[in-house]
Amino acid sequence: MSSIDKILTRWVSLLLIFVFLTACTSTSTGTLTTVTLSGWQSSPTEKQLLERVLKNFEATHPTIKVKFEVITDQYMDVIRTRLIGDAAPDVFYLDALEAPLLMSNGVLEPLEKYITTDFDLDDFEPALLAAFKYQGTLYGLPKDFSTLALFYNKKLFKEASLTTPPQTWDELRNYAKKLTVDKNRDGRYEQYGFGLTPELARQYFTIKAFGGRLVDENGYATFATSNSIQALQLIINQYRSDRSAAIPSDLGASSTSEMFGQGKAAMVLEGSWTIPYLKETFPEIEFGTAEVPAIGGKPGTMAYTVAYVMNKQSKHKDAAWELISYLTGVEGMKVWSKGGLVLPSRKSVLSEMGYEQNPLYEPFIKGVPYATFWQVGETLPTIMTHFNNQFLSALLGEQSLRIAMLKAQIAANKEIQASHY
Repeated sequence: MSSIDKILTRWVSLLLIFVFLTACTSTSTGTLTTVTLSGWQSSPTEKQLLERVLKNFEATHPTIKVKFEVITDQYMDVIRTRLIGDAAPDVFYLDALEAPLLMSNGVLEPLEKYITTDFDLDDFEPALLAAFKYQGTLYGLPKDFSTLALFYNKKLFKEASLTTPPQTWDELRNYAKKLTVDKNRDGRYEQYGFGLTPELARQYFTIKAFGGRLVDENGYATFATSNSIQALQLIINQYRSDRSAAIPSDLGASSTSEMFGQGKAAMVLEGSWTIPYLKETFPEIEFGTAEVPAIGGKPGTMAYTVAYVMNKQSKHKDAAWELISYLTGVEGMKVWSKGGLVLPSRKSVLSEMGYEQNPLYEPFIKGVPYATFWQVGETLPTIMTHFNNQFLSALLGEQSLRIAMLKAQIAANKEIQASHY
C-alpha cells in the first residue's frame, strides 16, 4: 500500500470514529431530559436524604436528570411568582395549607391520567390523599406526614417526682408548674415546664376541642367566638397567670425543639422531625414521647402533610411524572423515610420500617385517626397571618385575647373580601 493510500485509510478511519462518537453524543443528549424540582429544607439532613433519593432515581432513569433547588426564604411567594411568570419548576413541594388555592386556580397538572394500577394508590393514607384533591381530582401525592406529640424530658420528670407523662391538659398544666424552677433576677425562670409555639398551626386543634371554627362556609374567618376564646385562654393562662410556659424568644431559642434540647423546657408539642434533631444536636438528652394530652375529655392533635405536585405548564410532563412516581413509590419512599424526619405516607412502608413498633414514633401514628389536618380552604393562609400577629400580642399582654381575636378576624375578612373583587 502506498503512503498516500495509508494516509487516506487513516483519515477515513478517523472520520468514521468521529461520526460514530458524534452520533452517540447526539443520541445521548437528545434523549436526556432535565426535570427541575424545587422544595425547602428544615435541616441539612433533609437535603442530604433527598439528594440520596434523587441519585438513586437518576441511576435507574439514565435519560432523566434532576435539577434540585432549595428555596430558603418565602417559599410560596417565590413559587407563586414563578407560576405567574411561567417560570415555575416542573415539580415542587406543596404544603396542604397552600394546596386549595393552587388547585382551584388551575395551575397544577391533574395526576389521575398518569397513575396505573401497579402504582397502588390505595396504599396511601386516605386522609393524606384527600388533602390534595379538588372537586374529585387528584393534584398531588403526599410524600410524608407528621402529627404532633408530647415530648418530655425524663431526667427533669424524675427530679420533679413525675413518673408518667400527663394524660389530660389539666394534668399538663399541673406538671408544668412543678417543672418550672430556678427563677433569675429578671423574674424569669431558667427552666419552664412547657414550651409553646404561639401560632395557629399549633393551636387549631384546641379551638376545635371547644367547638370553635376557623372559617365559615364562604371562607371568611370566624374564630373570634366565645368557644374559640375559651380554648385559647388555656394557653394565655399558662403563659401569663401560671408563668409555667415560655415561647422560644423568651429564652433566646429559635424553636421549642431547641428549648427542649437545651433543657429550658421540660415538655413541648412537636412533630416527628424533632426526634432526629434531638438525637443529632443534643445526644445527651433522655426523652420520651406521648400522645397529646386530651382537652375536655377529647383526644386531639394536628396533622401536617406535603405533596409533590406537577406544574401544569411543564414541558416535560412524562419525565416529571416519572420523578413523582419514584419519589412517592415504595422504593423512593423507603430511602426518604430512613432518616425519621417524617413518617411515610404509604401504609406498607410505614409498617415495613417498623415505626408503629418504635416507642418514640408510636404516639404520632396513634394520633392520625383523630388529628386535625392543617388545611381549611383557600383563605387559611390569610387568616393564619392575621391570627398569629394578634395572638402573640395577646400572649404578651399588650391587649386582651378577645380584642386581639376580633381585630384579627376583622382584618382577615377585609383582606378576603378585597380578594374577591
